Formats: sequence, structure tokens, C-alpha cells
Amino acid sequence: MLLIEVFVPRNALGEDERQALGRGLIDRLMVEDDSHAIEIIDAQRTITQVLLHEPATWVLGERPAADPADPPRYVVRVTVPASWRKEMCEHVVRVVTEALGETERAAGRDPDRVRREPHAIILTEGVTEGGIGILGRVMSSLDLTELVSRPYRDGAAQRAPVPEQPPGRVIDPICGMGVDLGDSALTLVHEGTVYGFCHGLCRRVFANEHGLSLGKDDPQS
Repeated sequence: MLLIEVFVPRNALGEDERQALGRGLIDRLMVEDDSHAIEIIDAQRTITQVLLHEPATWVLGERPAADPADPPRYVVRVTVPASWRKEMCEHVVRVVTEALGETERAAGRDPDRVRREPHAIILTEGVTEGGIGILGRVMSSLDLTELVSRPYRDGAAQRAPVPEQPPGRVIDPICGMGVDLGDSALTLVHEGTVYGFCHGLCRRVFANEHGLSLGKDDPQS
């Protein structure tokens, strides 16, 4: 994740409400579960920011004319690398809607309004390759994957051995995510061991790290 922008009508939310919404969006989108190692989540948090905007003018297209602050309308734009966008869209819409519903609930309003009425518009936008700069240099999707996975990979030697997995399931060595070794699984064999990957970018990082060759048609996104 990189940038989350929330547009709300002026004075619709107080400072405490804005802070709670921003923190809630990060916590929900970066949930600490078994899907990724905690080192990955923490690294993703370091490059995630939430900006709340209060436009000077907000005009609704509906008729008759309505006040966008009563009840508050929301427009949320989540910007991620283009190669991540498609697989993230459904998750982003669900989680952002949950966070907005909680904001409504805390304010004593109907939390289901954002699901029942078109009062929350959520946009997931992808930044094309070469459009992101961090650490003073342009970052590709592969560079970002290497960046956020570095703490997890660097700590491999000090970590306890991965618990034995059920048959047909392995742990992605780049991000710590569980991977089922089905027919469509992304895998590599290194020194006699089969490794599974949640995404082509994780597979590419592993191949680069171990000097393995991948075919020109290897999936990276």
C-alpha cells in the first residue's frame, strides 16, 4: 500500500474522528493475520500514508440539490502499483467500506448507509511502472517487493524454523504467506527443495536472490 486519500465535506468530521478514520483504514488494510509475516506488514506500514482532504467546494449531482455534509459523503482513493491493483480492488472496497461504516457508527449515524446509499465512492488506482519514487530513486513493482520483504528475508537466519505445513502447502520464503501447491501454483526448485510463491514478484525476488534463471514469459504481475 502507498497512499490513501479520503475526501470529506468541510467540518463533517472532527479532528478526533479524522484521526480515528485514518488509523482505522491503515489497521484494517494492514491487518495482522496469517496471510503475511509481521515483518512484511510493518514494512508496508512504513510506506503507507493517509491524507484527509476537505474540499472548499463540494457539489453533488443528485436532484433535488443536497448537502454533502448531511449526512457526510465520502470519496476514497487508494493508490497502489498498477501490478497490484486488480488483485487488491475487492479487498480495498470491502475494508474501506467497513472503516467508513465504523466512522458512521461512532458518530451515532447509520453505519449501513454507506452500503445502502451511494454515499461512499471508492477508487483503487494503479501507478504505472516508473511512477513511484522512494529513497531518492524510481521504484518498480519488483523494487517495492524487495523493499518490503527485506526485513523478513534478513531475519530468516534468526527465526525459528517454519512449523510443518499440511501436505501440499508451503510458506512463501519471500513474504511468509501460506501457498497451496495446486496446478496453478507458482513454484521454483532450488537445491532439491520446492518453493511456492503467492505472486510472480515474490518468485522473481527469490530467483534474483539465489541466481536462478527464469524464462522470459515468467509471470511477474
